[in-house]
Amino acid sequence: CQVIVHDVNELTEKLFPIVEAMQKHFSAGSGTYYSDSIFFLSVAMHRIMPKEITQIIQVDLDLKYKTNIRDLFDEFDNFPEGAVIGIAREMQPVYRHTFWQYRRENPQTKVGEPPPDGLPGFNSGVLLLNLEAMRQSKLYNQLLEPTMVQKLTEKYHFKGHLGDQDFFTMVGMEHPELFHVLDCTWNRQLCTWWRDHGYSDVFEQYFQCEGEVRIYHGNCNTPIPED
Repeated sequence: CQVIVHDVNELTEKLFPIVEAMQKHFSAGSGTYYSDSIFFLSVAMHRIMPKEITQIIQVDLDLKYKTNIRDLFDEFDNFPEGAVIGIAREMQPVYRHTFWQYRRENPQTKVGEPPPDGLPGFNSGVLLLNLEAMRQSKLYNQLLEPTMVQKLTEKYHFKGHLGDQDFFTMVGMEHPELFHVLDCTWNRQLCTWWRDHGYSDVFEQYFQCEGEVRIYHGNCNTPIPED
């Protein structure tokens, strides 16, 4: 077993020029803070990691594992052709809210609608990054370009504050083929903030998750069930 520790400042230095343009659209602060770049690490991981690293699993700290993380690696084998990232759906109507203007202008859209047929957006708590596929995907790398980011944020009237998750969500609305959607049991989010903030009528459509949970995600400081 080999453990390699990466210097955060060093990573940020490499990241900043790649993700600077998207920070103003997907960061909590106003403007672009250099330190915020680290919240976009997953977006450009393929440009930063050595070429010999072909796959990475990136996870949040507020997780509880109910199964061997090795089993999650098997999901890389299920990626359809053209997919570069494995990610679970967002389990709250946060993007129903964020895309309100686009939804109002496009009443028939699936954008922000709940599963199974809608596009509820993604949650980046558990990420499978196929770095080799990310490097080779012409489409994915085009989408990192500032002009493309600008074009999509204008099309969707998008302003977020959740870093990489917002970028993946917006790109997923336009190019779902770039993503392998993980089952909700691999990222069973527990946060219910949006249930009490105007969306109680539709909340359960986003929040329900069938099957035995493999990873619990205690997002927004939600307590994780004891065994």
